[in-house]
Amino acid sequence: ETYVIFSVRGETFPAHKIILATQSPVFKAHLYGKMKETKERCMTVEDMEPNVFEALLNFIYTDALPIFGDDNYIDDDDYSKIIKNLLVAAGSYAMDRLKLLCTSVLVEHIHVETVASTLALADQHNCKNLRDMCIEFMASSDNMRAVVATEGYANVKRTCPYVIVDVLEKTGRCYKM
Repeated sequence: ETYVIFSVRGETFPAHKIILATQSPVFKAHLYGKMKETKERCMTVEDMEPNVFEALLNFIYTDALPIFGDDNYIDDDDYSKIIKNLLVAAGSYAMDRLKLLCTSVLVEHIHVETVASTLALADQHNCKNLRDMCIEFMASSDNMRAVVATEGYANVKRTCPYVIVDVLEKTGRCYKM
């Protein structure tokens, strides 16, 4: 077979095996390696929403991030969520260019309400540039008070407090010994 069908939470997506394999070493291993998936014509993806998987396939075929125009309008928050999930997918499928593009979009969408969760995501997925930009944003005196009041900041403080130390060092409130 030259194609595979993905089932993603009830939606199906056909794709060409060779195209997937050339864009991702993970797909290559799944589709052409010695794993049992190589014989299967239908594969199930359980850790992703259909719209994110569709964006992943779109990138694989077009080398471009999804564009939401007049026909399928999406607000900035929803777009950021899709891009964050696409960043995670890029890491899962070892697609460095997609990860880089997602990072550049997220840098442009940093704001008080989402910077802490974006920082946690960047830290978790080793996106140094995005992490540094989030820290820089948070460390600015105008933003820090507002960021500290967000739920995202409370989550970051609880789940990865070492990141908060980096922010505090950047603001000059805490110094390395």
